[in-house]
Amino acid sequence: MQVTAERNPWPALLVLCLGSFAILLDATIVNVAIPTMVDSIRASLDQVLWVLNVYLLAFAALLITAARLGDVFGPRTIFVAGLAVFTASSAACGLAPDPNALIAARLFQGVGAALLAPQALAIIMATFPARRRGAAMGVFSGMTGLAAISGPTVGGVLVSYADWRWIFYINVPIGVAAITLTFLLVPRIRTGRRQRFDLVGVLLASAGLLGILYGLIEGQRYQWGAIGWGITIPEVIGAGVVGLAGFVLWERVRPEALLPRSLFRSRSFSVWSMLSAAPWFALAGFTLAFTINNQTVLGMSAVQAGLTVLPMTMVMVATAPFSGRLTDQLGGKYLVVGGLLVYAAGMVATAAVDSVHATSFTFVLPLAVTGLGMGCIFAPLTTEALREMPSELAGAASGVLNTNRQLGSALGSAVAGAVLQNRLSAAMHDQAVAASAQLPPALRGRFVEGVANAVSGGLQVGRGQSGGVHVPPGLPAPLAQQLQVLVHDVFSHGYVDAMLPTVAAAAAIPALGAIACLVLVRRPHRSGRVTPAPPADREPARDAATVEV
Repeated sequence: MQVTAERNPWPALLVLCLGSFAILLDATIVNVAIPTMVDSIRASLDQVLWVLNVYLLAFAALLITAARLGDVFGPRTIFVAGLAVFTASSAACGLAPDPNALIAARLFQGVGAALLAPQALAIIMATFPARRRGAAMGVFSGMTGLAAISGPTVGGVLVSYADWRWIFYINVPIGVAAITLTFLLVPRIRTGRRQRFDLVGVLLASAGLLGILYGLIEGQRYQWGAIGWGITIPEVIGAGVVGLAGFVLWERVRPEALLPRSLFRSRSFSVWSMLSAAPWFALAGFTLAFTINNQTVLGMSAVQAGLTVLPMTMVMVATAPFSGRLTDQLGGKYLVVGGLLVYAAGMVATAAVDSVHATSFTFVLPLAVTGLGMGCIFAPLTTEALREMPSELAGAASGVLNTNRQLGSALGSAVAGAVLQNRLSAAMHDQAVAASAQLPPALRGRFVEGVANAVSGGLQVGRGQSGGVHVPPGLPAPLAQQLQVLVHDVFSHGYVDAMLPTVAAAAAIPALGAIACLVLVRRPHRSGRVTPAPPADREPARDAATVEV
């Protein structure tokens, strides 16, 4: 790789952070606007779920394809194209007159996000010399982590003080500014080789990822059974697995594959790329359980619930750049191991201190610990995964990393949702049996049965803080009021009981990832130190990309 010494790469990094922040923010910002959207455009529950999930589906299913497009046409070109599609579709989301129009616009938002996301890492690889990449990854990872966990806060403020449409309109000035600054500050990168576009590989990879991700995201909604037309969720996931298997077989016979085989000849890249799914798995599961807890059980407003996670955000953002620099000096293996363990411990501690009387201050210390772990993970993990990757493969490699992260998030949400449903059902039954002792004997069995019916019919977390349990009409006012209080207590205490096993299941994956990292990742021969870049910021001759000023 040839890097011109006169060009300062840090302004380019800020532009990449700006674009990446917007697309990751939109993955979570919509959640807090759901009640308002339902009222404003008369969306059904099914349509609301598609507003959320179609973005994630398009985003994740096209990442590998988009990464290869960056290799073919240049990462800056595809980065700008992704920004343009994302910005235009964000405006369309804000202007959507009905749910179907909003779903269609969200689909194109996901396409734009997929085009944009892999290019940032490829550009960082090409513009920063090896001795500075850890610090650059630290800044970039801090910004992307901030986007992933600040969506509820930003969304809550916009919904409360402006209008739900502004969660989309806010992307328009950000996108226009990022496009302009990209042309001014981000260099064009040439790989020095001509690439062919593998259409069959694109179709197989996209269809396979779409099937798996659709099954994971929508599985809980259909109770892992039939979708319709005789098709079941396991069959959809199985078809996705078959599609990816066909993709692997096709790529083995292609002279110029969509995912170059040389990517996975590196044991280091293979292990680090798989590990990249672990923190996102945990974050998705933890966020799901914690957000419902704050707004449903503790009765926080959208703004307060968002501000509650501020300690985690602040510590993570403060830590990430330092962990990036330490990676440059010491290597990232033990930072990642320690970070994963601290991250998991912080999440479990946050669930352990939860109660029906908890406040935002209850969670300050464990969330700060969680943020410390996050800050020690993202930058070293990405830096180590890409450390030995030549520039001409950086786009494909970043596509694999981003895809693994999205798969981790989808799987984390699905697993956490399943565990939460299971444990909440059992906990509510136990709470109902205990609470029924306060009722007249004639009503005790009916009360427990009513809770059981609500559980079997699909819990509605957030509906009157009751889980969807209804008090039968026609009861005397004092008795009806007593039942309302008992129903609320059964749900809230049951949810607190279910919170710890749900978060523990999510946190178990990064803990296992730490063990895998210790066992599978070999310590580099340089005794933990990164080899300094050659003079004049030149990389080894095997990197063929050229950065144009």
